Amino acid sequence: MEQFEGYTYVDGGVCAAKGFRANGLNCGLNKDKNKNDLALVVSDALCNAAAVYTTNKVKGAPILVTKKHLAATGGKAKAVIANSKNANTCNADGEEKAQKMTELAAEELGISVDEVMVASTGVIGQTLPIEPVENHIGELVEGLSYDGNSKAVNAIMTTDTVPKEVAVSFDVNGVKCTLGGMAKGSGMIHPNMATTLNFVTTDAAISKELIQKALSEITKITYNCLSIDGDTSTNDMVLVMANGMAGNQEIDKEDAAYEVFKQALYIVMMNMTKMLAADGEGASKMIECTVSKAKDLDTAIIVAKSVIRSPLFKCAMFGEDANWGRILCAVGYAEADFDINKVDVDLASAKGVLPVCRNGAGVEFSEELAKEILSEKEIFVNISLNAGESTAKAWGCDLTYDYVKINGDYRS
Repeated sequence: MEQFEGYTYVDGGVCAAKGFRANGLNCGLNKDKNKNDLALVVSDALCNAAAVYTTNKVKGAPILVTKKHLAATGGKAKAVIANSKNANTCNADGEEKAQKMTELAAEELGISVDEVMVASTGVIGQTLPIEPVENHIGELVEGLSYDGNSKAVNAIMTTDTVPKEVAVSFDVNGVKCTLGGMAKGSGMIHPNMATTLNFVTTDAAISKELIQKALSEITKITYNCLSIDGDTSTNDMVLVMANGMAGNQEIDKEDAAYEVFKQALYIVMMNMTKMLAADGEGASKMIECTVSKAKDLDTAIIVAKSVIRSPLFKCAMFGEDANWGRILCAVGYAEADFDINKVDVDLASAKGVLPVCRNGAGVEFSEELAKEILSEKEIFVNISLNAGESTAKAWGCDLTYDYVKINGDYRS
């Protein structure tokens, strides 16, 4: 992982920060008894909380319930319960089931139902049976622990092949704080927000207004710059909970302490974004596209996202083919204002850097070197618009045969 001065990576995911317990188990939604399907994350203290959600017009019932609960508490939360295998979306009784999940957790925890958030992921349009949750909620709560993050992250995985957790510690005015998160997602991932299920916890004290501001700003340059397959999920959510147990003076204005917190949030969310990209369904390569020297941030983002979501470009990366024309094509149809005749493009990896385009035109290069560079697991596409000082990144993966295999048989 990229190192950032003043920030130290630590283990623990959503349990890395003080006062957060978690657990996960198999309640029977997933027939594979070795795969957890129900997770719970709980704070010892009431948290200031904020969230961002999918922009899909079809929204999972859990999102509707979570929005209502955050509104009812004025941005407070103490727990989140989540399940995999069933998205609880497009069901007539969806909200009723999602609400019931929060009621079951609240009763077992002895807290207000509005303090419990809920999330689901999995197949759309299948009725969610509530009995498995009812039958296992006691065991789920009883098994909560300060090192239960691994069980929880396993429970939210669907077609993910690896768990995705990141945490960092940092100082706020001399007080050590920690921020960590877990994410799931491998397919049906595309901007804009959120992309997948993502839960972030911190023991830093910060107002709910500034959590929301930081989350919205960081989402724009991380999760909203991630694309696996061009499909925006119905259940996407990022939830941040801050319990203040580190003991720092609450961050309530946009000062240096706020910038330190926002950078910690960026580090965790950026790394989880890269993990999501690397674990795209059937993916063999993680692709990072950096657009620099743009006239403004939005232009850089638009161009980077245009390249990273191009199916033809993704196929070329799978075939380790330096077909840079597909990159220029995607740059060219990006809905932004710039001079294509000033665009430079390099392909890069741990094996080196390969200039392929200068001033909008191709340059000679070694096909052998190109093949060697593109044989790596991480590929970097560096594009300069030569029009300003702004830079943005977007992340994705190659498009492989296995993507079709996985999604041709997803419901089984």
